[in-house]
Amino acid sequence: MTIAVTFLPRTGPAPLPPLPPVAFIGGGNMASAIIGGLIQQGTPADAFEVVEPFEEARAKLAHSFGITARAEASDALARCGVVVWAVKPQTFAEAARSVRAFAGDALHLSVAAGIPSDSIARWLGTERVVRAMPNTPALVGQGMTGLYARPGVESTDRAMVAQLLGPTGELIWVDAEPALDAVTAMSGSGPAYVFYFIEAMTEAGVEMGLTPEQAQQLAIGTFTGASALAHSATEPPSVLRERVTSKGGTTYAAITSMQQADVKAQFKTAIRAAQKRAAELGEEFGRG
Repeated sequence: MTIAVTFLPRTGPAPLPPLPPVAFIGGGNMASAIIGGLIQQGTPADAFEVVEPFEEARAKLAHSFGITARAEASDALARCGVVVWAVKPQTFAEAARSVRAFAGDALHLSVAAGIPSDSIARWLGTERVVRAMPNTPALVGQGMTGLYARPGVESTDRAMVAQLLGPTGELIWVDAEPALDAVTAMSGSGPAYVFYFIEAMTEAGVEMGLTPEQAQQLAIGTFTGASALAHSATEPPSVLRERVTSKGGTTYAAITSMQQADVKAQFKTAIRAAQKRAAELGEEFGRG
């Protein structure tokens, strides 16, 4: 399957029109990342309505942003032009039943993994639904988010979503909803892959005589620098790799060892497993 994507640059410093009031159903880490980015850009705390059942999370929102979150949905949601669904997939259907009566005219943006937009549209009684697959680097403004919009979503709605999520990092729009399973497998789960390799590099460094602190600094710094170089380079990663792989040298020895162990094929198989599981979750939690 050929997947068409559209890349959007990160939101720049140019003035943007104010967003309408935004509701968040769920006030955990991803909601906090979005709220924090918007507040840094000048959105006032009273522009948000948050429904969060857990008292500890409500207290954190109050402390961090001055937001008074509510334990249950209420008619306060009616003033919001956008509703962001930052709930666990298994609780989405139940939460939708309590919110639907108060937010029927809003644009709905789901960051809940795996829930198909057909289910969201059915639960909420609206076609104005956008699905997003962010990742955890959004917490530090370095995220990568894949987006899919149902046909009922207007261009102005897309622009509003881009403005809302811009502070979290880079965005791409996909034209086919199944492509979000690939986004989930790559960038959604991807930070864990990077952390896994950082762990391995750190452990290897300690085994070779470095201190844990030295080894971790080298591992993280190498990933950070290499990612920045790949991001700014015009050549593909394969060419960048070849440039530091002199035949008979140290890098050549390492790459040859990985090729003999079929690391690339095994890694691709792992990513396919994540894609398959993303599709399964959609089937499992989208039935409610």
